[in-house]
Amino acid sequence: MQTILRFAQAIAATALLCAVAAPAEAQVLPAAPDCEDSVRPSGARVRLCVPQRGWNGKLLVWAHGYVSPLQPLAFYSFSFPEGFNPQEAALSRGFAFATTSYRRNGLAILEGVEDVKELVEAFRERAVPDRTYLFGVSEGGLVTTLSIERYPELYSGGLAMCGPIGSFREQLNYFGDVRVLFDHFFPGLIPGSVIQIPPEVIAGWFTDYLPEVQAAIAANPGAARQLVRTAKAAFDLEEPETVATTIVNALSFNIFATNDAITQLGGNPYDNRGRIYFGSRNDLLLNLRVARFAASPTALRNVALHETTGDVSLPLVTLHTTLDEIVPYWHEPLYLLKVDTSDRGVVVPFPVHRYGHCNLTNREILGSLELLFALGH
Repeated sequence: MQTILRFAQAIAATALLCAVAAPAEAQVLPAAPDCEDSVRPSGARVRLCVPQRGWNGKLLVWAHGYVSPLQPLAFYSFSFPEGFNPQEAALSRGFAFATTSYRRNGLAILEGVEDVKELVEAFRERAVPDRTYLFGVSEGGLVTTLSIERYPELYSGGLAMCGPIGSFREQLNYFGDVRVLFDHFFPGLIPGSVIQIPPEVIAGWFTDYLPEVQAAIAANPGAARQLVRTAKAAFDLEEPETVATTIVNALSFNIFATNDAITQLGGNPYDNRGRIYFGSRNDLLLNLRVARFAASPTALRNVALHETTGDVSLPLVTLHTTLDEIVPYWHEPLYLLKVDTSDRGVVVPFPVHRYGHCNLTNREILGSLELLFALGH
């Protein structure tokens, strides 16, 4: 009974956290007197900033995280718990700063890599920095890592925060698993399926469907715990309300990102035909009854284009919360397995033992940047 009450008490907080971690989490960077904004031929907006006084000759480039296709193109930051602002952090420390909206919202990883490349080239037409460092969060963490791998001549190093850098395909499967397991343990609550999200669900998610999902979780915490165990999703054992937070945050990405991802990838990328789920009270029944889906070959070929290689010739610092419910921490060891330790690059993982997607303090972010600067000097 106490657990159920704690779930119910957490509903309001969970809704707020969902707004932070779901595709609407991004915050817009304010205009600054040291910055000039323009639009590239691709449609991407770019912002180039040089301190009016005391530029240290170095450039910090920001790659933002996932933004829902329903949102306008803009210069986005991230809802860090202490309000870290990448633009302010750079300019106040004497760095030049540059960022891009990317040419589109939604799944824009490959576009983001090219748009950041064009951004750096545009800055160099204005001034040539001594060092160029790239840092990004969530989807931007993958943009950062791919950029460091593919265009090392443009950068001096990178900081990838909470990015799906280990396996993009497994990241998509993770979101899919949470949804099919939710539909198994809480059937009939969300119309459509893991690979087909009706427009009315997207439009009414926060007002109509999410409250019902939260109420169902609060009423049946046992099923909710089975769900996160079988999905291998992170939650904090000392805070049982994080089970609900994990479920609704992962579901929100399924709701808002699925249709766009299928369009961009040319088909459904989710496949669980051979998956054996375990961790429930009746794994045999679960595996017999859970819905199964086959990925499109075209989608899988396009997913492969988003995969990292581990071919790093520059310093790369990775910062990641160990109990990340959106982009699981297992991406970090998967990425390290790809890295050739005999290469010239240095990959430094920085785990933060805390629950929440990129639930990072300003000190942790700034400390990771200082480490990057030392490595890339």
